Amino acid sequence: MSRLTDLLSQVKSSNPELGKELEREFKTLASRRAFGLNFERHRPESVELPGRPVRKGDKVRILPLRGTTKKGDQRLWKVVDVSGDPDNRQALIELPGSDPLEQEEVSTDDLVVVAEFRDYIYPGLVSTGKVERGGGKPHHTVINGENYHALEALTFTHRGKIDVIYIDPPYNSGARDWKYNNDYVANDDLYRHSKWLAMMERRLLLAKELLNPVDSVLIVTIDEKEYLRLGLLLEQVCPEATIQMVSSVISPKGSARRGLFSRADEYIFFAFFGGAYVGSSSTDMLRDPVSRNAPVRWKSLLRSAGNGLRTARPNLFYPLFFDANTGAFIGAGDALPKATNRKSVVPPDGAVIVWPLGEDGRELTWSLGRDSMLGNQTKGYVRFGPWDGTSRTPYYLTSGQIKDIEHGGDLFTVTGHDGDGALEISYGESGRQYQPLTVWNRVSHSATEHGTGVVKSLLPGRNFPFPKSLYAVEDALRFFVKEKLEAVILDFFSGSGTTAHAVMRLNKQDGGSRQCISITNNEVAADEHKKLRKAGLRPGDPDWEQWGICDYITKPRIRAAISGQTPDGKPIKGDYKFTDEFPMADGFEENAEFLTLTYESPLAISHNLAFARIAPLLWMRAGSTGKRIDQIPDQGWDVADTYALLIDLDQASKFTKAVASTDTIRLVYIVTDDERRFQSVARHVPAGIQTVRLYESYLSNSRFTVGGQH
Repeated sequence: MSRLTDLLSQVKSSNPELGKELEREFKTLASRRAFGLNFERHRPESVELPGRPVRKGDKVRILPLRGTTKKGDQRLWKVVDVSGDPDNRQALIELPGSDPLEQEEVSTDDLVVVAEFRDYIYPGLVSTGKVERGGGKPHHTVINGENYHALEALTFTHRGKIDVIYIDPPYNSGARDWKYNNDYVANDDLYRHSKWLAMMERRLLLAKELLNPVDSVLIVTIDEKEYLRLGLLLEQVCPEATIQMVSSVISPKGSARRGLFSRADEYIFFAFFGGAYVGSSSTDMLRDPVSRNAPVRWKSLLRSAGNGLRTARPNLFYPLFFDANTGAFIGAGDALPKATNRKSVVPPDGAVIVWPLGEDGRELTWSLGRDSMLGNQTKGYVRFGPWDGTSRTPYYLTSGQIKDIEHGGDLFTVTGHDGDGALEISYGESGRQYQPLTVWNRVSHSATEHGTGVVKSLLPGRNFPFPKSLYAVEDALRFFVKEKLEAVILDFFSGSGTTAHAVMRLNKQDGGSRQCISITNNEVAADEHKKLRKAGLRPGDPDWEQWGICDYITKPRIRAAISGQTPDGKPIKGDYKFTDEFPMADGFEENAEFLTLTYESPLAISHNLAFARIAPLLWMRAGSTGKRIDQIPDQGWDVADTYALLIDLDQASKFTKAVASTDTIRLVYIVTDDERRFQSVARHVPAGIQTVRLYESYLSNSRFTVGGQH
């Protein structure tokens, strides 16, 4: 719509009458609003890539002169040719659509490459360091790059593999806290909210491709400025998910606002995919535990409205039959087709029907399918409330409760069965467990003490605005990865790196090997921009980049947390608190690698000329564990700890024998343009090992990913 406004202005300047007519029609159409969240998608985002070499065909901007704080030429030029020696490269650029055609010859040092989000990108990664104290455990990875493009890269390495995504996106406060198309979005920007929504929607659509559809969770924190819009956006982007919002106290003292209530909390959205569920806890997150003798809570089989309506899930609408005299459960009928009237169903002789109906008579659904419900009922995992002469309310145990019972956990103790065969259970050795409430008030979640305070301990003298409480993130994750010791967690607005830090804390508590992928850019704080530009610096200069978020905060924090030492080599002062208390100077037995996103040429990739940049992606796809094959092997093939690479297909026999001789390989890459030869080699790879054809798989993934979004 904003683009249409610009076009209307152009028409009105050349043909006023036609412009007025079009404007009248435009206003009529604009006044019609469809149901749901409506916002401007704007033109696709673009991002400047300082430091990226200028190539023929690139889109570029001309940088302002060094020492000036002016914005410079924001037009997008196209590079027609690049010439000169490496120390004095010149680019011939032209302005697309200019009439007459406008061309200039500019030093490549005065150009910055621009990537638009509708363009194909071929990502690579360059390692910028690592810290290793975790032996054979997988590496946490910190990626410095534009998060949209980094997400595209992860669709090649982690599509459908992520267990939890936790993000703390910009809150759109109007205080120069985020950029859209290289400009800070100010409070008086008329399109501030729609720009934020457009930015979030693009990333959420990509993030959804990464989540495991069978069992995963998306967690998004937000405050009052955008929580309503975010809630609607999540409903539209994730219609298959169950979504809840939690209110969490993060500032017990409150943030004073003149004439208004002091703000003490923020919101956390949880989107549950597949079989994901909230695990039980030793606290309800609002009150301190007071009793270990309360009865075990069974969940109502009746789903609520919304996604629980019969029209949304007709396969979950079926009748339950009970004996009309005793109320004993008899059985269940088949799911009723959407168009069939429920009153047409006749119960067995001497039985009454119970349908999943709301108090207002609306047709809802049961939480379990017919076969699952009957199977669980046979095992005692479904029970029924008291018989009132006409009906009994059904309840069931969650998959987490069942898992604990069947695997001999200490959460529950089975004491017998009731008259219907349902289990009689009580809390076991681990004591009373609570189902967390939607209001959280924990001392450990105060952002000042346990967010800002933790960062100051790890990085003395370095400031980061509003970091999350380490323990708040830890608690949010624990509900979903407590039983997943090898879970993969992603944070693509990682900021100071709190999520990765929280994952390491969880690993220490139970010996887990979970790994976190953190994505952040190296944006310099808004207040620093003017000062650095006056000093003659530009983005891409080493003296500029050293102050960026990733290099100045994120990477040093992760390194300090693992090593137990501050950046100047001194032991970190203070102790971790609450769930697991120990000196911060002890560090963690973890591994982490720091990577920077690069933009490669598809021709260089297909000709094996960019292998070193693709190598980290191949390693990450195989689990980010152990040895990495960083260079093209001289013998034409190589076997790492979790994956193997074959480049010379004439060596296929030796290669497949080497793969078969180890039991840790989970992935094999075969480089060939010939699909038949690929299949021929793949047939000799041991069963259970995934085979991937390079570079076709990589290149087609990049084309599909971007093409699918625009």
